[in-house]
Amino acid sequence: MTGTVVKIVDDRGFGFIKPDEGDKELFFHARSLAEGVFDELRENDKVTFEIEEGPKGPAAVDVEKAE
Repeated sequence: MTGTVVKIVDDRGFGFIKPDEGDKELFFHARSLAEGVFDELRENDKVTFEIEEGPKGPAAVDVEKAE
């Protein structure tokens, strides 16, 4: 899937993505990303990701910057 990073909370290690398809923002945590990816992400970056069911509902995992 693809989407846009809408918010990053650096000091807490998480953020939110607005999928290109759908209207519900998805949570993502730095622990669910490859090493170093979280540090490279900025708000408004286009990303690719997968969706996984987390403890509080759907969450984005395997987030990477889109080419």
